[in-house]
Amino acid sequence: MVSRAVFLLYHSDNASQQTITDLAGTFLYGAKLDLSFAAYLSAIPFLLVFVRLLWKRFPAAGIIRWYTFALLGIISVLLAADLELYAHWGFRLDATPLQYLNTPAEMAASAGSAPLLLLTFVALALAGIFIVVYRLFFDLAKYKTGGVRWPVAVVSFVMIALLVLPMRGGVQQIPINQSIAYFSDKPFVNHASLNMPWNMLHSVLKYGESSVNPYLYLPADSAETKVQRLYTAVSDSSRQLVKSGKPNVLFIIMESYSAKMVEHLGGEKGITPNLDKLAREGVTFTNFYASGDRSQKGLVSILSGYPVQPATSIVKIPKKSEKLPQLSLSFEQHGYKTSFFYGGELEFANLKSYFVNGGYDKLIDKYDFPEESYNSKWGAHDHVLFERVLKDLKSEKEPFFSTVYTLSSHEPFEIPTKPQFPVTDDVSKYRNSVYYTDWALGNFIKAAKKENWWQNTLVVLIADHGHPYPNKDPNHVPSKFHIPFILTGGAVTQQGLTIDAIGSQTDIAATLLSQLNLPFEQYNWSRNLLAPTANPFAFYVFQDGFGYLTPAGEVTFDNTSQKVITQDKAVTNDQLEMGKAYLQHSFKDFLEK
Repeated sequence: MVSRAVFLLYHSDNASQQTITDLAGTFLYGAKLDLSFAAYLSAIPFLLVFVRLLWKRFPAAGIIRWYTFALLGIISVLLAADLELYAHWGFRLDATPLQYLNTPAEMAASAGSAPLLLLTFVALALAGIFIVVYRLFFDLAKYKTGGVRWPVAVVSFVMIALLVLPMRGGVQQIPINQSIAYFSDKPFVNHASLNMPWNMLHSVLKYGESSVNPYLYLPADSAETKVQRLYTAVSDSSRQLVKSGKPNVLFIIMESYSAKMVEHLGGEKGITPNLDKLAREGVTFTNFYASGDRSQKGLVSILSGYPVQPATSIVKIPKKSEKLPQLSLSFEQHGYKTSFFYGGELEFANLKSYFVNGGYDKLIDKYDFPEESYNSKWGAHDHVLFERVLKDLKSEKEPFFSTVYTLSSHEPFEIPTKPQFPVTDDVSKYRNSVYYTDWALGNFIKAAKKENWWQNTLVVLIADHGHPYPNKDPNHVPSKFHIPFILTGGAVTQQGLTIDAIGSQTDIAATLLSQLNLPFEQYNWSRNLLAPTANPFAFYVFQDGFGYLTPAGEVTFDNTSQKVITQDKAVTNDQLEMGKAYLQHSFKDFLEK
């Protein structure tokens, strides 16, 4: 309960927008999870006390004391980490960090701008205060059983058995779960209600569990039929925007590039002048959305045309991800040379296994760059990355398919140049990092236009995901997922064309391959955005929730509380049902991989 109060104080900007009733409700509705976790932690001390009653010399008090101290330390550190990670991720600490255990430096970089001194103080204060309270009032050494040990032992045994009740949340048929703490239509209030250690333990125990579909909203055949309708085009005809033949394809995937920073998409002015210029020189999709909110999810959606899973990622399970189609393989089968360039570690979030399965002829990562070109957290700065790409493409055999993935606009937003805008907080750091990457991109394109390969090259510009900044968007809102998608380069036949069709990252594969007259049937979760359709849509997921967009508007849904978060007036229940069907059927496909 104290840690919940600390959570609300730490996120006072959000808490101040809630009513007194909502804030009080976080303690009331979160109490069952609090009791459940307390019961789990109490199981061992209860057993030790029972043994002490049967065996007088057993040092139960000392064991329980150090057990308590250890747990206080561990949980206090986790609670402090959760305070800052929530600000970046928009959900309470769970098993997600386990996906990054093989790259701890990169995991730490995600919170590189965290106020470490404050968080350390919080952890030490929480642990220290309760250690003192324990020693003063609860240490078992202060209590004696007298001469009636056997009756007390019987009572103790009964109490051990009764711990099962708070553990499972009562005598009801279904054991307690997170939804017991969800009582509001405001995600922040529900998140504050959660008992973070309970949430993390529950998630860790289920980490990697993938045998049951938790999203069973409709009969299986009904869900499949609804989804299949989405991929039925009105016509096979498609607008041709790329030169015929075998043009080179250069994918540039930009880290955390939100449409809120791109002027021609209605974002801030002057942040991405080069990206805006490239949009004028080619084709820009103005109503385009990321499929998820993490890098490893976005990359799979872009390069495999595959939907994102709300609470996990297919790349963490190589036996599943190796069954996915990949653009690199599609192009390789048609005579293209393939390469992937990244300034960071490819092992991050188990991505290397995915790229190796993609059959790239060449994988360039952090260790192919000099250490002096690294920022303090991730790897080589973006302008260094682009210089390497330009150098290697000079000698690359055509046609080629090359993927470039930037990193400088990732937290902690470090750049090697003088900031363009005043630096006052993390938002301004993010703004400067986006500007820097745009500057590096502009320099690269300017140099690339002088190369022989430019006139026969299609450049695809896309973000891996959006970002809460600069507005500090809640986790579910569409503006957090709105991103740029641009086709440009010498192989594009039209300039200044704007496409307002609704789409998402899963649609890139079919759209691109169709333009190059290459088969895309294996990308069965991908739509050609340049072909007429009766059911335009974009689907995205956040932590155990989804958003579904159509020309009628948006609907967002929380799977834990089983409640709609937002729904535009023109959006019907049929649209909500379609979103549920999409999540259900896509997760079924994930389970069957």
